[in-house]
Amino acid sequence: MPVIDFHLHPLRYETYQPGAKAYLESVIGEDMEGYIARMATPEAVVEMLEESGVDYAVVLAELSPITTGMMSNEGVAEFCRASERLIPFANINPHLVASPAEELERCVKGLGFRGLKLYPTYQHFYPNESAIYPLYAQAEELGIPVMIHTGSSVFRGSRLKYGDPLFIDDLAVDFPKLVLIQVHSGRGFWYDRAFLLARLHENVYMEIAGLPPQKLLTYFPDLERNSSKVLFGSDWPGVRSIKANIDALRALPISEEAKRKILGENAARILGLE
Repeated sequence: MPVIDFHLHPLRYETYQPGAKAYLESVIGEDMEGYIARMATPEAVVEMLEESGVDYAVVLAELSPITTGMMSNEGVAEFCRASERLIPFANINPHLVASPAEELERCVKGLGFRGLKLYPTYQHFYPNESAIYPLYAQAEELGIPVMIHTGSSVFRGSRLKYGDPLFIDDLAVDFPKLVLIQVHSGRGFWYDRAFLLARLHENVYMEIAGLPPQKLLTYFPDLERNSSKVLFGSDWPGVRSIKANIDALRALPISEEAKRKILGENAARILGLE
């Protein structure tokens, strides 16, 4: 089975908030401009994935002007055209478009997106607001998965009250055919809620980007019981080494079957790569 990174950002955003840029510089250990010059092209990213042992990566758009920055859907679509190993996921900011459902249809049918990522803590909305429901209905009709940021964030302007995984319970009940992915698995406050929701609902998954793999069994002591509902993600460029994260996950004292599921089998099933 392939190894799939379910959480990767393009490096060259169209605009960065200063705090987000400073944070990335602290992670990569060098000036952003030089790093971008070396690593921002899709060819450089694919080469990095190859060296890290990653077969496919989900590449995320982001329209969060008050917290992190702007990486448009059009920009991500163009980036991913360079390789079939790069799988584009759109972002719809409900504050920036008049009809989120129509915009999602355009992204999927017109630009070739394979999923949707939502950023409630960055864009300041509750995931279960009734105004967002047409967007979920459209995603369910289109048959694409929806990633939802849950838990904490280091970026200035984020509001953590929007990141409680419990809001996803409403979505799981109201859209039973919609695959819902808890990005960061409730990081910080709500690991237990994210874990229980993934066990309780057939259509709810956990994604572990931004969590140190060597600490996963501290956060989720029964991780293996839920291994069919867990997705590996790196959050690159917010980590220095994707390979180091994969190696740390492979070193965990869980079964080889569980590791295969987390590193690729579950994601391949969701993305239709089987």
